[in-house]
Amino acid sequence: MISANNIGLRFGKRVLFEDVNIKFEKGNCYGIIGANGAGKSTFLKILSGEIDSTSGEVMITKGERLSVLKQNHNEYNNYSVLETVIMGNQKLYGIMKEKEALYMKEDFNDADGIKVGELESEFALMNGWEAESDAAILLSGLGIENEVHECMMSELKDSDKVKVLLAQALFGEPDILLLDEPTNGLDIEAKMWLEEFLINFENTVLVVSHDRHFLNKVCTHMVDIDFEKVKLFVGNYDFWYESSQLLLKQMKESNKKKEDKIKELQDFIRRFSANASKSKQATSRKKSLEKIQLDEIKPSSRKYPYINFEIERPLGKEVLTLSMINKEIEGKQIIKNVGFVMDNTDRIAFVGTNEIAKTTLFKIITGELEQDTGTIKIGTTASISYFPKNHDEYFNCDENLVEWLRQYSYDKDDTFVRGFLGRMLFSGEEALKKVNVLSGGEKVRCMMSKLMLSKGNILILDEPTNHLDIESITSLNNAMKNYNGAILFASHDHELISTIANRIIEFKEDGSIIDKRMTYDEYLEWKMNK
Repeated sequence: MISANNIGLRFGKRVLFEDVNIKFEKGNCYGIIGANGAGKSTFLKILSGEIDSTSGEVMITKGERLSVLKQNHNEYNNYSVLETVIMGNQKLYGIMKEKEALYMKEDFNDADGIKVGELESEFALMNGWEAESDAAILLSGLGIENEVHECMMSELKDSDKVKVLLAQALFGEPDILLLDEPTNGLDIEAKMWLEEFLINFENTVLVVSHDRHFLNKVCTHMVDIDFEKVKLFVGNYDFWYESSQLLLKQMKESNKKKEDKIKELQDFIRRFSANASKSKQATSRKKSLEKIQLDEIKPSSRKYPYINFEIERPLGKEVLTLSMINKEIEGKQIIKNVGFVMDNTDRIAFVGTNEIAKTTLFKIITGELEQDTGTIKIGTTASISYFPKNHDEYFNCDENLVEWLRQYSYDKDDTFVRGFLGRMLFSGEEALKKVNVLSGGEKVRCMMSKLMLSKGNILILDEPTNHLDIESITSLNNAMKNYNGAILFASHDHELISTIANRIIEFKEDGSIIDKRMTYDEYLEWKMNK
């Protein structure tokens, strides 16, 4: 068990949270949620001992091992994949290295023999002889093939390094598992494997995630960081959302009734306090007035941007037709014989582990790249609004936000542009920030503003939820639901795909596709049963 006792954290005058008292118990999975900047990752770092709190202490049951998902993908570049995973249990790894060093000694003596015997005994008790096979099972479950298990970490691509570090955190059945955004960069298969692993995990898990489906699937409790407090709720993310919204509604309704009663009492006191025959009643009402206390409703750190995609003109029947598209990059086949016809009611999700193929096809459709062979026909009524996966080139300038957005706006007036930015959570001085210093999430909100102003009747979105908090993802999800045009998008967000897509196109590793006109949940069931 791990517990936070009177934990508080301040940065100068700013309070992140205070008086936090929570016990995290065995058998439960706690999802930590809150707006960007609320202190989710910071709270995990306090629990892990990476940083100190301003007040209070963290208590861990004696003898229990705590494991943390590392964020530095290059930290283990000089180690093999298997060794990196086993390093998740530092005590076991230390015994392994100490044994190796003793066995390598040229002047091996009796004392060394006794020490080796002790180490071997402890090694066996810790199931050390199964360490490599256990590590291999975790790696395989996450999609890291056996042939790379002996490779150096430096040889792996970043998406695979993420999986190895996740396997490292899970290795050796830790008593307490702290995971900060464990689904980032995971493909669908790896994410589903992780969900099942955590559902069956019998110890304590704390996880920070923006993935609503993941939180719903694995969490038994939610830890909400808001209003400078950290509150514990029983249930998954949807249950927390419904109950927290109901609680807020009840508090507002209660305050409204109290405010009406206060006004009624004040009116009576004002009218009759000078009236001798009513003075007793006025005095009584003054006492009643003093007893009424309004519930304190602090401003939430959660803010939902206003995202709404309008179209300038309706989309005709002819939308998009691709025929036998092929593309090679640096001698490698990226797109292979891809063809499909998109209808004006289609909401197509691109899925699969071949990320390069998805992004490459988006670039070909939008004209950023030219196919090697094949044809693309775009309908005469079609106009495309495109959100690229990498949009850094749009922000390589010294303009402020107002100047930046004005170039994409049909209305150049400052009031209109500032109003638009305000709805996207850039109000007041925020609207004058230089675009080249924006965070990842802020850049995405800017790109969403650009898309809204373009009013295209085909949306093409390449991983639009990257860098967004849950509130912004929810707003985007609702906007896509309400959109009257056709949609092509790639995402790893299960909730987004399952609530938007009516057609799934899976990209295989050879660049070819599987096209299924079905919902995402139907597609996953088909995949499991084929």
